[in-house]
Amino acid sequence: MPRAKILAEADRLMTVCNSCRYCEGLCAVFPAMEMRRAFSDGDLNYLANLCHACGACYADCQFSPPHEFNVNVPRTLAIARNNSWRAYAWPQAFAGLFARNGVAISIIAALSVAIFIFGFAALTDHEVLVGVHTGPGAFYALMPHNAMAALFGAAFLYAILACVMGMRAFWRDIGAPAGMTTDTASLWQAAKDACTLRYLDGGGVGCFNEDDQPTDRRRIDHHFTFYGFLLCFAATSVATLYHYLLAREAPYPWWDLPVVLGTLGGIALVIGPIGLLLAKSQRDPVLVDSARSGMDVAFILMLLLTSVTGLALLLLRDTAVMGPLLALHLGVVFALFITLPYGKFVHGLYRFVALVRYALERRAMAPGAATE
Repeated sequence: MPRAKILAEADRLMTVCNSCRYCEGLCAVFPAMEMRRAFSDGDLNYLANLCHACGACYADCQFSPPHEFNVNVPRTLAIARNNSWRAYAWPQAFAGLFARNGVAISIIAALSVAIFIFGFAALTDHEVLVGVHTGPGAFYALMPHNAMAALFGAAFLYAILACVMGMRAFWRDIGAPAGMTTDTASLWQAAKDACTLRYLDGGGVGCFNEDDQPTDRRRIDHHFTFYGFLLCFAATSVATLYHYLLAREAPYPWWDLPVVLGTLGGIALVIGPIGLLLAKSQRDPVLVDSARSGMDVAFILMLLLTSVTGLALLLLRDTAVMGPLLALHLGVVFALFITLPYGKFVHGLYRFVALVRYALERRAMAPGAATE
């Protein structure tokens, strides 16, 4: 659906909901909506990214289909949210490409880099690919550390730059209030709401998925995914400090901190993404933007493949399959990096910005009162 058309539909629904206000206790979207009498495109994108897609408003709404008002807030905001990822993407030339072919591009990128690394090692010394390498520096027998750091450092820096530029465009479009980055109370409130997924509970009963029986499964799977990602990032950060500050080279013993953090994170990134993919396959189509799920699925799939290949590498790093497994794992990590700015990952960033704005608005509406 064209962006202008879906925003017009979102505007219509918010006008209807603003007259009803039955769902105001379900999440942050409806109280934020009630602070407005008219909705700019930036306001609608703000509300779309504030939505956690729990589906409770659809289940509770007296005007949902087949009523003539045809109020379907979850699906409408899901389409608007997906459109916003494309609208704010940087550079714009890549936005449509990834949106249409997210899974295919991610897999092709992963295999291409894996083949490149595999070929790099084969041209240098084909025995490296099938040899058994153990002890510090074993991974760098396949590819020198400096070459590895340059390739993946560039991909990671590109992902950071593209995400920052996207957040900047979103920030400007929603008209973020002055003082947004200096109001520590609002930042803290938004951080708590984001880390606990406060608004993915359907107002306290749970999230609606395939039927009218709400559960906490999606919330739990999101937690496994989010905190697993943080643990893996922490493992990489600690390993970087080990390498440059302590001159200790990977791979590390299984009891060392980077391995412990990475193993726990990897296990969480198997449980969470599998649960999310299963929930997505079972979800009621009436609640989602079923026409476009490429980069949504691609991000979850890349997280799952990163953890699976990483855990396999940990278990088999002292065998002859270490070389091919390392090439495959690095290929998946590279694909994850370059696709981060164009899929579900950026929604987490936009949602946090939206939560900060919501906390600021709540504080502005009740000066001196603590944010709930």
